[in-house]
Amino acid sequence: MMKLEGVSKTFSNGTLALENISASIGRGEFVALLGPSGCGKSTLLRLIANLENPSAGDITWADGQPKAGEIGFVFQDATLMPWASAAENVFLPLKLRGQSRAAAMPEVKAALAQVGLADFFSAKPASLSGGMKMRVSIARALVSKPKLLLMDEPFAALDEFTRHKLQEDLRALWRRSGKTVVFVTHSIYEAAYLATRILVMSPRPGRIAADIASTVADSTERRTAPDYIDLVKQVSQTLSAVMPA
Repeated sequence: MMKLEGVSKTFSNGTLALENISASIGRGEFVALLGPSGCGKSTLLRLIANLENPSAGDITWADGQPKAGEIGFVFQDATLMPWASAAENVFLPLKLRGQSRAAAMPEVKAALAQVGLADFFSAKPASLSGGMKMRVSIARALVSKPKLLLMDEPFAALDEFTRHKLQEDLRALWRRSGKTVVFVTHSIYEAAYLATRILVMSPRPGRIAADIASTVADSTERRTAPDYIDLVKQVSQTLSAVMPA
């Protein structure tokens, strides 16, 4: 789907956030960007989303630069409009593209159903749990039917039980939809559970220290499977090797 070649990012204050990042993202992959805080994971995601420009290097797309709506972005905070219903929050991207409310509502309902919130169409954010707010945020990213879904630590602030459930639901949604997902996390366990590939990043300036393919088979016992435990160990050892002593 896309390729990064020698991508670096230096901010106006002189901070070198990313240095010489080269990687490719294939269609239908679920790629985790894993690394310590401050290593440039979120910056890299923003470069892919074209929210920032690289200071050096190139990002090229197999089908040309994505059009509006072809990239969905889920931030760490749900960032919902508190005065608006779940449906109105999900409708927002379509509204900004000039689509009428009447024409958009079937798509809005379908997006909410995809994340298990079909019965919360009219609910305001204040009445939703943290996990449900994040589901609305994911539905808002999905309503435009993007080819690429970018997620910036969306489950980091949730309790462990909610986090596990949303991980399971996200992985099931990815399998059903065939979308390409790039997911930022600093959790080894989350990366190993979700991803088909894990790009391990070094401390700042962020570089790709390792590209690890997952061989963990899909199953209801995925979190306790020997392959999953082996992958967690491999990724842990890789991270330990790139961290300063």
